[in-house]
Amino acid sequence: MRHSKRRHSLGVSGPHLSAMMGNLAVALITHGRIQTTLTKAKALRPFIEKIITFAKKAEAANDTARKLHYRRLAISRVRDKKAVAKLFDERASEFTDRNGGYTRIYKVGQRIGDAAEMALIELIDGNDEGYSKKPAKKATKKATNKAAKAEAEVTEAEVTEAEVTEAEVTEAEVTETEAKKPVKKAAKKAAKKAAKKAVKKETPAKEETDA
Repeated sequence: MRHSKRRHSLGVSGPHLSAMMGNLAVALITHGRIQTTLTKAKALRPFIEKIITFAKKAEAANDTARKLHYRRLAISRVRDKKAVAKLFDERASEFTDRNGGYTRIYKVGQRIGDAAEMALIELIDGNDEGYSKKPAKKATKKATNKAAKAEAEVTEAEVTEAEVTEAEVTEAEVTETEAKKPVKKAAKKAAKKAAKKAVKKETPAKEETDA
């Protein structure tokens, strides 16, 4: 059965792999950034992050025995006391406020000769922008839907108010025109009557002059 066997073998035996990871970890702790193949960088990431976790636990421990215990665990894996001392004494405070994500990998390209994928792996500085400034949380779908519904309700209310005001204005205009209609009709009738009376008065005077 091959359960719990999924890991980076790199085509070497177990002791060879542990020694390789220890040497890469020493170089990464001392220099802060190293260039290696992409597969080795991906294999080194979980290895070095566990060592950094030991350093964090040692810094948070109040008992000297516990601190010494975590330091010895790191030395048994890294196999370099100077590198472990540098990590535990100098750089452990940079990772206290983080829950993982202590390293970063950059792809460099292919190596001339065997065309192996190369990469840079580095320890992330404590003053890095990715940790000093927390990214803004993305709005969830529910929040966006609620905001859209609220905007739609506001626009509907504005439309209804505009329709009501327009209807009131039109009704007022209609009432004004209807009120003016009988006045205009009365004026027209009075003008017609006056014109008829004038015509009747003028006709007999003309007949007398003709006679």
